[in-house]
Amino acid sequence: MAGANGKILIVEDDALIAMLLEDMLSELSYEVAGVAAGLEEALTLADSVVFDAAILDVSLAGRSSLPVAKLLDEKGKPYIFATGYGSLPDGMEESGKHVLGKPYQLHELETALAGLRINS
Repeated sequence: MAGANGKILIVEDDALIAMLLEDMLSELSYEVAGVAAGLEEALTLADSVVFDAAILDVSLAGRSSLPVAKLLDEKGKPYIFATGYGSLPDGMEESGKHVLGKPYQLHELETALAGLRINS
């Protein structure tokens, strides 16, 4: 059943990756609460839609997603960073945060989401 595991906000500037992520989430029985490709759109959605957790691309068209992460921290919403850079840039603390290295596989996404414990 789609959405049985919760609603996920996707923040990803690459349309193909966002579409693949939507498919992966559906396969894992999550519902997509919204998709944002840019920083302003991500901030708006993070503040206005109902969701349980988010997946944040570290770099949105060359801009840091750190303001979105800070907003999610303020709202008490768990999130996963997704990055193709191998590590998080300065200012993005890795301690205690889940990080998915791109490209990631379905089982890696499933493990990272399970670690968020959004249904406990």
